Amino acid sequence: MGERVAFLCLGAMGDPMAGHLAAAGHDVVVYNRTKAKADAWVGEHGGRCFDAPADASEGARFVFCCSGNDSDLLEVALPSIDAMEAGAIFVDHTTASAESARTLEARAAVRSVGFVDAPVSGGEEGAKQGHLTVMAGGERAYFDSALPLMKTYARNATWMGPAGSGQLTKMVNQICIAGVIEGLSEGLAFAEAAGLDPSRVVEVISKGAAQSWQMDQRAETMIDGKFDFGFAVDWMRKDLDIALAEARRSGARLPVAALVDQLYAAVQVTGGGRLDTSSLISLLRKP
Repeated sequence: MGERVAFLCLGAMGDPMAGHLAAAGHDVVVYNRTKAKADAWVGEHGGRCFDAPADASEGARFVFCCSGNDSDLLEVALPSIDAMEAGAIFVDHTTASAESARTLEARAAVRSVGFVDAPVSGGEEGAKQGHLTVMAGGERAYFDSALPLMKTYARNATWMGPAGSGQLTKMVNQICIAGVIEGLSEGLAFAEAAGLDPSRVVEVISKGAAQSWQMDQRAETMIDGKFDFGFAVDWMRKDLDIALAEARRSGARLPVAALVDQLYAAVQVTGGGRLDTSSLISLLRKP
């Protein structure tokens, strides 16, 4: 039997994620700030759309959200949680701060509503293919209840600990990605400057310890100078800003992440904010 589900915010990630829930037979209603986007989703997948997040959330057993940042998330999530019935569960897939996750969990507890912070990794293509990775925080029982629904769009979903743990794990994910992309960019730019065939270099080193997802999925497009796809620089800077702020609170040292953040700022200055994060190599190539 399908669940009564609400999905809030139909951006590049939320739209296909909600689509997977509908395709799995759940009764999905949606909300999006730009109503034309919600109307288009309903036209493709069925269901209903609402003009306010609280209206969409009322009566839903599960409410999913995938917003842009902390302020957008709180604007949508707080009235939604207030409209939910006791025993319902709010699952937040936004990449946001751990502080926001704890704020929402506290608000949910007042309403006897469950809360799970569950940011995702895998990008827009992963959302479309249903191959996302979910890292979740909150009470384990709430995660377990929502897991069958998350499996409609996620290949892996792992409970990491109390509220905020999902967001903290996503920060680790982005810190690691930032360093890998910078290393790959420097390596490819060095190969080009040294007169090597970078494609052949990648073919060789991808069989050894230098191999990574970024190398497998992005090296050839980086060599070809193609960046009009994938996870945008603007989004990465937002995520790194969250991680760097958390590091200042905890006392963790992130010298490479801070450097890569500034390099991405330089990409933004050149008008590359919507390009894939692999566009970092453009700063290193000879003019």
